[in-house]
Amino acid sequence: MREYVGDPSPDICLVDFDRERQSAALTAEQIHAAAPDTAIFAISTQRQPDRIIEAMRSGCSEYLVKPLDRDQLLNAVARVAARKRERKETYSGQVFAFVGAKGGCGVTTLATQFGALLASSLRRKTLVLDLHPDFGDAALYLGLTKTNYHFFELLENIDRLDTDFLRSFLVHHSSGLDLIPAPEGSGGSREIIPGALMQTVDFLRQHFEFVIADLPPGLNDETFEFIRGCDQLYLVTVAEVSAVRNVVRQMEYFARKDVPKDKIRVILNRHQKRSVVTDEQIEKVIGQKIYWRVPNQYPQVMKTIHEGDPVAQLSSSEVARNLKEWAGVIGKRSGAGNKDKRDNAKFFGLWNR
Repeated sequence: MREYVGDPSPDICLVDFDRERQSAALTAEQIHAAAPDTAIFAISTQRQPDRIIEAMRSGCSEYLVKPLDRDQLLNAVARVAARKRERKETYSGQVFAFVGAKGGCGVTTLATQFGALLASSLRRKTLVLDLHPDFGDAALYLGLTKTNYHFFELLENIDRLDTDFLRSFLVHHSSGLDLIPAPEGSGGSREIIPGALMQTVDFLRQHFEFVIADLPPGLNDETFEFIRGCDQLYLVTVAEVSAVRNVVRQMEYFARKDVPKDKIRVILNRHQKRSVVTDEQIEKVIGQKIYWRVPNQYPQVMKTIHEGDPVAQLSSSEVARNLKEWAGVIGKRSGAGNKDKRDNAKFFGLWNR
């Protein structure tokens, strides 16, 4: 196929899907494999959603309906130009894992609010991954009820992972935050291809400055693989005996698994100065300092969940100030965002003409 595509490969290739649809899909797949940087436009008289999905799955980035008009084609080329422009920026993003000492510690709330503040206040390109295998709430907490795909479907299609394919999984929040949600229902047991999880995470690092994972409570092979590969693990707890006991158990487990202790940061959520279980008692039991304390403002936090807009609803609250300070600490010391300034003059020269 390379000899037909040419070298250098074209920026755009048009494939007619009307004559022999299966042959056209196969051709698109071969072009995509031989020249992944070439944008493939499917052209057809058929508008059915299943036909469009079929073309997209074969590697096409645009689906144009005959008869072609000038505006339709120029708009498609403009979208390709925008994607080319985005590819000029590659990152070496940091990956943060949020996991609770037990259910109900507010992990999803912290992960979504922290991510939204990184995206809005610091203008950092941020992604939240909801890694709950069933019934994740990150999309709900952000008011993003219309989702098409979930993270485990992305893992199941690791062989097709590229920028355009990733884009179809992203759900965009008004704060600037992107989300890949969890399944809306129960999908039963999921068999993940060995290595697919961290291969996907490494790919996401190139496209985001920060990747924040909302991990389910409890530990399994996939959760531990993610923890081992992340840059920072935020272990979220509350000032309750059962939660603090679980922090101790988790720390012992991580120690047995050779997870570096300096990777683990304990976050005390719903912090109150006058608590039955004091900060000093917690630190003595867990054997390290509490890294961050998030104040207890339960009514305000519940309002953010109800409204689905953590930035607007928390804009003047103590919780917002606290999380902004935390985000500022992370953002200032981050080495993320190193840009690879490749020259796309040839393509944009074509577009200008």
